[in-house]
Amino acid sequence: MNRKRTLILGAAGRDFHNFNTLYRHDGTHEVVAFTATQIPDIDGRKYPAELAGELYPQGIPILDESELEKIISTQAIELCVLSYSDLSDSTVMALVSRVNAAGADLTMIGAERTMVKSTKPVIAVCAVRTGCGKSQTTRRVIEVLQAAGKRVVAIRHPMPYGDLVKQRVQRFQTIEDLKMHNCTIEEMEEYEPHIHRGTIVYAGVDYEAILREAEKEADIILWDGGNNDTSFFKPDLTITVVDPHRPGHEISYYPGQTNLRLADVVVINKIDSAYPEDVDEVRSNVRRVNPSARIIEAASPVSVDKPELITGLRVLVVEDGPTLTHGEMEFGAGYVAAEKYGASEMVNPIPFAVGSIRSTFDKYYPGEEEASVLPAMGYGDAQMRDLEKTINGTDCDSVVIATPIDLGRVIRISKPSVRVGYDLQEIGLPNIPMVLKPFIQ
Repeated sequence: MNRKRTLILGAAGRDFHNFNTLYRHDGTHEVVAFTATQIPDIDGRKYPAELAGELYPQGIPILDESELEKIISTQAIELCVLSYSDLSDSTVMALVSRVNAAGADLTMIGAERTMVKSTKPVIAVCAVRTGCGKSQTTRRVIEVLQAAGKRVVAIRHPMPYGDLVKQRVQRFQTIEDLKMHNCTIEEMEEYEPHIHRGTIVYAGVDYEAILREAEKEADIILWDGGNNDTSFFKPDLTITVVDPHRPGHEISYYPGQTNLRLADVVVINKIDSAYPEDVDEVRSNVRRVNPSARIIEAASPVSVDKPELITGLRVLVVEDGPTLTHGEMEFGAGYVAAEKYGASEMVNPIPFAVGSIRSTFDKYYPGEEEASVLPAMGYGDAQMRDLEKTINGTDCDSVVIATPIDLGRVIRISKPSVRVGYDLQEIGLPNIPMVLKPFIQ
């Protein structure tokens, strides 16, 4: 039988999960290659034979999406499968047009088709965009469940930027585990806050195998989503976070709107720092798209450990990288803290950016020579060194660090620095304990 020649468009995460759950043992499709985008230096590798299964004894190449039309033509691709997240509706349609014009079909997999069923209750925390506040929401959910005596294991959306075979199933319980697995800054930003709060975290590549291991030590599984992707597991409760700093994005990004429509609970976050009319617009869109969802309104107030290193000083603000890049946020918690505590100036980092950090500005801020914040990009040792050189070379009095990890633990910062914290704070009712009551009982 002729197998349909298939290309999976991805970014080293959802693409592998779609392959593992739908195509690994499917004799009707031949996955010729994956394409890669969004994340630096993930193309040029292979999805290894050890993970790809008996139909793919040579593994599967990972190619750069910029060569999409050429790949479709030279490899006689019949079907492309869109398998990455945080894309505007117009970007999705542009991809459709490129694929169709090159002679292939493009499909998007239904959310439930790739959801693995757990033997334990599953709570999924997802979002409509990168940077909405999933992290503080997951921490709040876990806090409530652990206070009720529940064993909660968090399973994080994949970030397999290293040796994929070694990353098949990863378990993180201590800071030393982060070193053992050679985690990037982006990985540490997601795992470290859980570890500090005593929560075991699993991640990796093969999410059915990961789930089965996590189930052995959990009463409840917490899916900690990435970007605005849908859950890899069949949830018993879906909590979707929306952001009034970007009103309208909840109904205009893929697959974020899918998460909004699937939500049992919608958290409208950051209402303390958003314009009231933007909160109203988001609330109206939620009600129109998903009228049965329960809405929780929440704030993410910022705090700092050394306010004297901000007040009246010229500061360099360092923010979570993905929130600023493919999340398209102009600022994050660091900027809010710098304003709150009275910095005299947020120093423009672009003139001091070196290497891959300068390339990041060129890609995501094309033509611009001024920015108020620096994205903490750290996809590998070389980029971490570029970040270190950029921070230390910037003409400023102090550094305001709003990454979820202790950045000074992984790079050497020669300037005085202050860390920014932020937690979810529900306002009024319903709140997180109310929506978790069935799981606690």
